[in-house]
Amino acid sequence: MPFRSPLSEIRFLLDRVAGLRMVAATDRFAEATPDLVDAILSEAARLSDSLAPLNRAGDLHPARLENGAVVTPPGFADGYRAIAEGGWIGLSAPSEWGGQGLPQTLAVAFHDMLSGACLALELNPLMTQGAIEALARHASPELRALCLPPLVSGEWCGTMNLTEGNAGSDVGALRTRAEPRGDGTYAVTGEKIYITWADNDFAANICHLVLARLPDGVPGTKGISLFLVPKLLPGPDGRPGPRNALRPLKLEHKMGLHGSPTATMSYEGATGWLVGPPHGGMAAMFTMMNAARLGVGIQAIGAAEAALQMALDWALTRRQGRAGGTGTIIEHPDVRRMLAESRADLFGARAIALDCAVALDMAEATGDPAWAARAALLTPIAKAHGTDTAFAVADTAIQVQGGIGYIEETGTAQILRDLRVTRIYEGTNGIQALDLAGRKLADGGEAAFRLIDETAETAARARDSLPHLAEPLWQAAESLREGTEWMLAHPDNRGAGATSFLAAFALVLAARAHLVAALADPARAPLAAIHIRRRLPLHAAHLAALREGGAGLTAVSPEALAP
Repeated sequence: MPFRSPLSEIRFLLDRVAGLRMVAATDRFAEATPDLVDAILSEAARLSDSLAPLNRAGDLHPARLENGAVVTPPGFADGYRAIAEGGWIGLSAPSEWGGQGLPQTLAVAFHDMLSGACLALELNPLMTQGAIEALARHASPELRALCLPPLVSGEWCGTMNLTEGNAGSDVGALRTRAEPRGDGTYAVTGEKIYITWADNDFAANICHLVLARLPDGVPGTKGISLFLVPKLLPGPDGRPGPRNALRPLKLEHKMGLHGSPTATMSYEGATGWLVGPPHGGMAAMFTMMNAARLGVGIQAIGAAEAALQMALDWALTRRQGRAGGTGTIIEHPDVRRMLAESRADLFGARAIALDCAVALDMAEATGDPAWAARAALLTPIAKAHGTDTAFAVADTAIQVQGGIGYIEETGTAQILRDLRVTRIYEGTNGIQALDLAGRKLADGGEAAFRLIDETAETAARARDSLPHLAEPLWQAAESLREGTEWMLAHPDNRGAGATSFLAAFALVLAARAHLVAALADPARAPLAAIHIRRRLPLHAAHLAALREGGAGLTAVSPEALAP
């Protein structure tokens, strides 16, 4: 069945739940008028729907390496050009570099729809947008002038190079080195693995952002610097010239995302330019990673949307058993349960991601540190909860379809395979939980308690009109408050309870979004009830688990884990 972008759902969330109107009311984003936003969303949906056939093509005809260069799947080059020529890569990029300067929230909504159409292709502009943000914030004026216009226009692409064979989540263990040449450039030498879209056959140049260590760099992350290392060396006029001393050594044979080339990259004294101050690479790279973490959350949600649509279409047309009514399997209560819970879960995850995007825009527009703290707190939740939820929804979609869902030709199995890595890359979901329970509580829980207060206030506001939904949410908010206080009082046990803490927090935030939706539109109350009455109670189990601390985990010896 053809993919249909969830246009009405995204419009409703932006307008009535996530607060895009608040963003448009600022001077910074005053151009984001309702008419312009509606036109952008409509065109994003049209483009995404037109690119959906590329998803299967990328899976059946994977990217391949020939004579040291990547050959992309059929149609990907034309699809990328449609994205670039439409101005989508520069949607939220600064206008001084050719971008449209619109809210990042709109870019997130676009990536939601594009991911549902073709996740493997969507990864390319997502990486480039992260590179744009890192360079715009940290690069020298000369480097920005050289690279940002062609990156924003889509003429060039961008990548991020962090991981090495001996340095995965422990980035500080990297061995790639950068030697100063005395002319403002550096010779970068080393190997990087798992590089998404490391090469392609449609961009005029590729800007690799590479983490490396200068000769005087101290061990660990404090000694890491960031370098821009282009595939082709720009000439005096900025046009790509001779090949730099870098190459993709191999492409990985992956479980999914076959259309997206993931390479091991070799840098062999390649020419690079420093981005940001010496030894300040992690700060610059985190700019790119944080943007990518929200992007990964929304891309997973978009792909899961496609899987859920396939499952719903099957349930509405498949005749099986004596269900009464239409005679299709959607009349079976358990099938209806799977579909309703999946839709409720996806709505909540999408709402959290868009709330995070709005907070980022408000932080930029107002300079208020409270908005920045809100965005920082929501980022690991949006990434981890978004990807966990998306994978579960795709898995349930296969269950709804039964045996036909397990057959590759139907497409749902591909989505499940493609989605699995989203829970791993850009920081595993366990790392996201540690970030939430560690760095994001370093303010004494101030940002967390503000969100909990908002949730309790929403519940109080709905007590008269929707008491069966308001009371459970209020109780859950207070339980989450107590759980947060426990985490703050037991810092040594945060690691053991981090994943449970994030899961509980996400369930409560998703429930708040559902209640806000039901207050705005009573027709959405039944779906809100699915989440609040059926899914929200799970938060209590997560809070109970986090209070167990780490003692019970360390009591289980490695020997006890062996068969």
